Amino acid sequence: MDLLAAMRIFVRVVERGNLSRAAKDLGLGQPAVSDRIERLERHLGVKLLLRSTRALSCTDEGSLFYQKSKVVLDAADEAQAAVTVGNKIVRGRIRIAAPHGLGDVVLPDIIAIIRDQNPELHIDLILNDEVTDPVTEGVDISLRLGQMGDGNFVARRLGHIRRVLVASPEYVEKHGLPKEPTELVGHPFIRVAGLFGDGQLHLLNRHKAVRPTPINIVASVSHWGPVYQLLLNGVGIGVLQEIVCLDALKTGKLIRLLPNYLVPGFDLHALLPVARPVPTKTQLVVKMLEEHLPQTVTAEPASA
Repeated sequence: MDLLAAMRIFVRVVERGNLSRAAKDLGLGQPAVSDRIERLERHLGVKLLLRSTRALSCTDEGSLFYQKSKVVLDAADEAQAAVTVGNKIVRGRIRIAAPHGLGDVVLPDIIAIIRDQNPELHIDLILNDEVTDPVTEGVDISLRLGQMGDGNFVARRLGHIRRVLVASPEYVEKHGLPKEPTELVGHPFIRVAGLFGDGQLHLLNRHKAVRPTPINIVASVSHWGPVYQLLLNGVGIGVLQEIVCLDALKTGKLIRLLPNYLVPGFDLHALLPVARPVPTKTQLVVKMLEEHLPQTVTAEPASA
């Protein structure tokens, strides 16, 4: 049997915790993945996975085999990269997780550059807004915003993403321009789900003092795109990452509200699984992210 290929399938199954998700990642059918795992278990003479109707979990032998397989697969990728002509082209597959705003607007251009310079590197981009351990996500790099918490990862800061309080000119013309934070509660607020759960917008004044401001949340959406469209259509006011609405601000389709106050932004980090040495493909992608992230991401927080 092709033990290296079987290891790759097994590792992906463990990291995804689900045969169907792993099969989709690998471009295989679920029966094929299940068959490869069963053949691997027969080859090794041990049970690697415990299967239930809802989830998969590793046996003790499976956990040990997973850890050793990761080392072997990273070493195989490194060996392949070492003999590439000039050691400048990176081969293999890399999985990157990122939040929707960054993944929708910023990353496609950067991925195009990476692929242009490394045509034998295959890139899987997975978009979600949850802050989770890259090992749990089954990825090589997890780009995350805000507080990182604890996990089996190394965090490398890449920049800062600013946020802005905005509305359309049509909305302001119809409902008036709020001049003080206390006036915001009189306007319908549209949010990305999971944010502003306490019903308040925490603004920074010019002295960097936090001012909690009540808001009237009338709609929550799980993706920034519909929020952006609702704001363009004059349905209410809301907060967006600056990177996703920069063009609308420049063209006047959206305007900043309360310009003397700031909405605190998010630091952007690359979370990497703990590994020594860091695989060449991971080093290369992180370096290119640092080089090509736009100024709106790499810049420090603005002053009020």
